[in-house]
Amino acid sequence: MKTSAHDETTQAAEIEAIREVIATLEHSQQNELPDEFVGLFRADAIWTTGHGRRLTGRDEIAAFTHEVLPGAMRDTTATYEVVQVLFIRPDVAAVKVHAQYLTREGLPIGNPGTPLYVMAKEGGRWRLAACQNTEVLAA
Repeated sequence: MKTSAHDETTQAAEIEAIREVIATLEHSQQNELPDEFVGLFRADAIWTTGHGRRLTGRDEIAAFTHEVLPGAMRDTTATYEVVQVLFIRPDVAAVKVHAQYLTREGLPIGNPGTPLYVMAKEGGRWRLAACQNTEVLAA
């Protein structure tokens, strides 16, 4: 099936909007802004932390984030880069991200992460729906 230039332009715009969500996620982590972070999620989202803790719903995600994020980036920072977007439907996407914690001097700390974020578009806005953070272990 061939795609039209319009379809490719539309998809490129959607990918850019998804990248903006991930950039906001990065910004909220780097600047310890729990409300900005939580605002990226659907109300019924599921999030599994890098340590395997499952959080269900924005309220539970908010409680956890307000507990752990303030002070978490005192000596470190983190970067998040979109590496792949798979559109399951035009309004649902699986987004693979490369995450890396860094010292304030920019040196990597520990293993990188490889989160998978399932995102859904609601009311013209992409939101995090189901997220799994996974650390990449050395072979």
